[in-house]
Amino acid sequence: MIISQITLLNFRNHKKRNFSFSPDLTIVVGKNTSGKTNLMEAVYLLSTARSFRHGRDYQTITFNREMARIKGLVGTDDETKELEITLTRGEVTGIKTPLKKFTINGVSKRSIDFVGILPSVLFWPEDMELVTGSPTIRRHYLDSVLIQIDREYRRTLNSYERALRQRNKLLEAIRENQADRQQLLFWDQLLIKQGNYLTGKREEFISSVNETELPALLKTGAKYMLYYDKSIISHLRFDQLRPAEIASAVTLVGPHRDDMIFKIRNPDIKSEENETEFENQNNYKDLSLYGSRGEQRLAVLWLKLSELRYMQKETGERAVLLLDDIFSELDHEHREIIFKILPDQQSILTVTDKHLIPEERFRQAKVIELSGEYE
Repeated sequence: MIISQITLLNFRNHKKRNFSFSPDLTIVVGKNTSGKTNLMEAVYLLSTARSFRHGRDYQTITFNREMARIKGLVGTDDETKELEITLTRGEVTGIKTPLKKFTINGVSKRSIDFVGILPSVLFWPEDMELVTGSPTIRRHYLDSVLIQIDREYRRTLNSYERALRQRNKLLEAIRENQADRQQLLFWDQLLIKQGNYLTGKREEFISSVNETELPALLKTGAKYMLYYDKSIISHLRFDQLRPAEIASAVTLVGPHRDDMIFKIRNPDIKSEENETEFENQNNYKDLSLYGSRGEQRLAVLWLKLSELRYMQKETGERAVLLLDDIFSELDHEHREIIFKILPDQQSILTVTDKHLIPEERFRQAKVIELSGEYE
């Protein structure tokens, strides 16, 4: 699946713009604040129905406008679809409206049916926070991958988050002596069933990443792994934590408490004979604590390339690769790794400094130049 065209209306600094993309490589050139990342954000929204930036969706609407619209033409050689997202502040011309509306070929759809049509993998400078940031960022990342390839994961995640909110409200009511503890049984059973599904799928993805060998990265000598620090959800755990949960009115176990830790192999420790690569955790150290900035960047690159492979394996399609201003973050050797994988799928990249891209790449690509003005 590729995206051939996108139209933006009142989306951040793009007042009314239409862009077309090459099925192979598109390079978006422009100074900072020209709207390069905004364009990538719009493509990513068509993939996941959510932004990769912090904040609420209505904040993507151009200042002093009531609504924004993103329309994309996507497809294969055999089929083309028009994906459209309309964003509002909750009201248009005095009439209450949904904050977000999805259509496919002009027909209204739920987000669960919209997400995953255009799979994409994003790599941008803020991804360094996957290594050094909070667990919330890493959980959000896991969900952003899995909702694109697994419809049941999307449905279960939505249901789990609703049930979690209801259970927390019930815990608060019990604390205030306004509800009975027996009412927790229903929500406990629901969260356990849904939570175990989410945990299982996250575990599958992390195992796949750990098993992925990338020859281009092996040359660097670094060995990485992801450690899944899962918050096991069960009746026993709920029983053990019941007093603390009621006191805090918060559910203390479950996939909403999971974490994913980047680790790098300690070169000073040799594996025991017959020991598999990931059997001994002592051979690896926490990358956020003991890794250099360069090692952390390389780990994120390893993760993103593994994600590309995983999506292709699970869906049978190549995801669109979105590279937002990452070349200033990478040295020459790591930029060459990126250049080598660009032809493997449709790739859209942004750059501020043209000199970071070899001239031959520009000759092979469609080039979009942005001025930075509201257009």
